[in-house]
Amino acid sequence: MFRRRGLSLLLAICFFGVIGVLHAENRVLAEVRFVAHSSAEKNAGVWVDGQYVGFVKELNGDKKMLLLPGKHEIVVRQAWYKDYVEQALLEPGEVHTVNLSLEKDTRMSVSAATVELKISATPNRAAVFVDDQFAGHVDEFDGPGKAMLLTPGQHRLRIALPGYLPFETVLNVRAHQKLKIQTELAKGSISEAGTLVTEE
Repeated sequence: MFRRRGLSLLLAICFFGVIGVLHAENRVLAEVRFVAHSSAEKNAGVWVDGQYVGFVKELNGDKKMLLLPGKHEIVVRQAWYKDYVEQALLEPGEVHTVNLSLEKDTRMSVSAATVELKISATPNRAAVFVDDQFAGHVDEFDGPGKAMLLTPGQHRLRIALPGYLPFETVLNVRAHQKLKIQTELAKGSISEAGTLVTEE
C-alpha cells in the first residue's frame, strides 16, 4: 500500500514538474502575432532571420510563432508588393504584434503577364519562388480559379520548405500559355516526382 502511494506521489511530482517546465518555457519565449488587413497580407510569406517559416494566416494556434528573446529580423513578402521589414527586439514572455501594411511595388506591371501556371505540390504550404523572387505559397496556385501569372520567356521556378529538399525547374513559356506543375517535396532524398504538364 505504501509503495503504491509512493509511486502515485512520484508520478504526480513528475507530471507537475513537466507542466511547470512547459509553463516556464512559455514565459521565456516571446510570441509574434500578425495583423493582416487584406488577402494579399494574409497570404504573404514570413521570414525570420532569413529563414522561411510559413505564410501569415497559418501562423496562429498550434503553429503560432514563438521566438527566443533578443533581436530578430522579420520580413513579410508578397508578389507585386514591397517587402515589409521589421527589426524586432523581443522580451521574454512578450506578445509582439506585427501590424502589416504592404505597399504595391509600382516598378512591377502585371499587364504583360499572360501565362497561367498552376502548381500542385505537397506540402501545399511550401514557398514558391520565380527568378529568385518570392511569388506566394503552393496553395495559392492550386484549384479552380487559382493560377500564377507569368510573363512570356524563361523563368527559374523553385518550391521550397524547411525540412524538405527543394524542387527546381526552368520554364520556357510563350504568351497566353497554360501550364501545370505537379511535385512532391522529399525529406532526405532528391525529389524526382516533379512533372510539367502543358494544357491546351
